[in-house]
Amino acid sequence: PQPPPPPPDPGTWERYVQGPAFLRALAEGGAPRAVWTALPGPHWPAEIAGAVAATLSSGRGALVVVPDGRSAARVDTALTEALGAGRHALLTAESGPEKRYRQWLAVRRGSVRAVVGTRAAMFAPVRDLGLVVVWDDGDSSHSDDNAPFPHVREVLELRAAQGRCGFLLGGTSCTVEAAQLVESGWALPLLADREGLRRAAPLVRTVGDGELARDGAARSARLPSLAWGTVRDGLRTGPVLIQVPRRGYAPRLACERCRTPARCRHCAGPLEAPDQQALNCAWCGQAERAWSCAECGSTRLRARIVGARRTAEELGRAFPAVPVRTSGRDHILDAVPDAPALVVSTPGAEPVAEGGYAAALLLDGWAMLGRPDLRAGEEALRRWLAASALVRGQEEGGTVVVVAEPTERAVQALVRWDPAGFARRELAERAELGFPPVSRMASVTGPPEALAAFLQTAGLPPEAEILGPVPAPSTAPGRARRPGDAPPGETWERALVRVVPGRGAALARALKTALAARTAKGANEPIRIRIDPPDIG
Repeated sequence: PQPPPPPPDPGTWERYVQGPAFLRALAEGGAPRAVWTALPGPHWPAEIAGAVAATLSSGRGALVVVPDGRSAARVDTALTEALGAGRHALLTAESGPEKRYRQWLAVRRGSVRAVVGTRAAMFAPVRDLGLVVVWDDGDSSHSDDNAPFPHVREVLELRAAQGRCGFLLGGTSCTVEAAQLVESGWALPLLADREGLRRAAPLVRTVGDGELARDGAARSARLPSLAWGTVRDGLRTGPVLIQVPRRGYAPRLACERCRTPARCRHCAGPLEAPDQQALNCAWCGQAERAWSCAECGSTRLRARIVGARRTAEELGRAFPAVPVRTSGRDHILDAVPDAPALVVSTPGAEPVAEGGYAAALLLDGWAMLGRPDLRAGEEALRRWLAASALVRGQEEGGTVVVVAEPTERAVQALVRWDPAGFARRELAERAELGFPPVSRMASVTGPPEALAAFLQTAGLPPEAEILGPVPAPSTAPGRARRPGDAPPGETWERALVRVVPGRGAALARALKTALAARTAKGANEPIRIRIDPPDIG
């Protein structure tokens, strides 16, 4: 291996109250553990690189895991600038199998001491590990849907505890699990002061149902007057980001006359318009060429939900002289130049703007806040903060408009830019109700009769509480089956088994023993078990 680099200067870590002390502890061979709420802006890759450089200066190795290839590329560039070429390995699917294997061997042999990669890199065999870093642990990419269902945050927590090395959990948002690490004292918070936050964060304004009802522009053109004005002002100085929760043109349609949802004549699935002309079933994929409403006979449709492509079309008509770019699942943009443009993106696909966006619109907040999921508010806030962090600071005129009810807790946290406070309150409520991560929970899924028999003979701990069973999510016809979902055409049920903290290992042992006994008896019907499932509804 190459000789250790010199300890780095704190740089932008000085914006955080304990930032320089954290780097100093790493450079001196310590094992600090921190939950880092990163300031908005483009500096987080360089700050991760600074923490890695401080660790390498002590003669130890470092491992960084990010949710996607775009984030890995940004950290890769920052590490090259901080350390020089050849001092770290990049482990992502985009590298290709041959290059990735060569990099893995270099890590295994100790030729390089620093690694950045996506989920699979959490198991990288870094020599003399001194620091593990997780960026944006709330991203679903960090959770593996294949048994044994490892999560990057949990694996790196174990590696940090067993290897007695440093631990850094960072992101522009804060998960409930991260808040629990701080509350328990296992990790310390790494935050900027309020003055530094005010300088870095954009101004956030809200538009709720009351304003929308009084706003003529919102009734006729979907966007409220405040949003139109923000876009117009932002385009004078740079690009403007528009985040739309749904992809496509019109993901859901209804009869224009009676508002009855438009459904497929073959399978009764919802009809959608992937582009301006086509009309297909979202379930079976059959094309619908002559639709008419079953209730009133009308042949005219209206969009119940507007997708990213329809939004881009509407904005293009409103601002004909401005280029419109879209970024989504089918085509993700990495970056856009610092020039006036409208960038319409779905959550998670937002490109980075050189110099930052002049403004951002976060549309249809109800679509994210209204999901029937325990994490709906947490996930909505994470998506909003990730997009807003790409906008210039308030001192540079950066403005964000979120179209959502201002009384919602997640919206208030966005306005205050207080993800840690939101996570602490969520944690307190979950503790009161006995939900994860305060309690330990297992999801057990299978055919109704098999599930009932399994739970009856499982020998669960005496204090175990069974919630359900309830119908399990099913795979819609024509859609890819997700791990754990019922096969198409079958009806499965799911039960949640909950135990108090400290009894998770006993619950896991009981379920493992019952599953092994069932397999030994030659049971044919499948039973699927997942400990601490990320989604419990």
